[in-house]
Amino acid sequence: MRPGRFADKKLWLLDMDGTIYLENELIDGALDFLQRIRERGGRYVFISNNSSKSVADYVAKVRAMGIEADEDSFFISSQSTALYLNRHHRGARVYVMGTASLVEELRRHGIQAVTENSGHIDVVLLGYDTELRYQKLIDVCNIMQEDTVYLATNPDYVCPAKNGYLPDCGSMAVMLEYALHRKPKFIGKPESYMIEDVLEKFHIDKKYAIIVGDRLYTDIASGYHAGVDTICVLSGEATMEDIAAFAIQPNAILSSVKEIEL
Repeated sequence: MRPGRFADKKLWLLDMDGTIYLENELIDGALDFLQRIRERGGRYVFISNNSSKSVADYVAKVRAMGIEADEDSFFISSQSTALYLNRHHRGARVYVMGTASLVEELRRHGIQAVTENSGHIDVVLLGYDTELRYQKLIDVCNIMQEDTVYLATNPDYVCPAKNGYLPDCGSMAVMLEYALHRKPKFIGKPESYMIEDVLEKFHIDKKYAIIVGDRLYTDIASGYHAGVDTICVLSGEATMEDIAAFAIQPNAILSSVKEIEL
């Protein structure tokens, strides 16, 4: 993608961890990049597979870093999961292996989210559970029956951290696969649900949208599946070697958001 071609993009769909910040530290140039989007009349929406926090949590987090944002500045996997549940399993009773913030987000959307193995459970939902206790794993294994719908918010194996990586929802799903002999249906990136939901919310044609992220198998793949242009930044997980070996190629490769020319 040539410099200057970014100018026609109206909606910037930005990954967070590894793209805008690492843990609680902004990536160099991120604030200037976001300001330039606003100055050109564009909109940025942070799209994250990380379901451990609610939208309100994220607003507070990025504001503390100096980023201008409100609730409309975010769309996370828990929101797409709630929309998916309301479309396909309305009224279902959902056992959540996830954080209190994920449960709160689901309940805000009218989902019957429960955290105790009591009564009939229609759906088991895994999230990126930073509050994981062994009892939750026991509950999932005891609840799961052949007809139980099995979902997960996101397939990420790891979450970027300042000193390395932490096990994410995808790793937890792999662990349970050995016990359950089942894989969940994933809702977040690389599926196109989140991207399509955001485009619909803001009434933007996909040709005027672009995804910026550091992961090939989530960020870049979701753009491919949704038909949206992508930029892969090397400030998080992906390396040039990873990109060369990956079947889906981004439209542009840059060291970080600092290099993006609008």
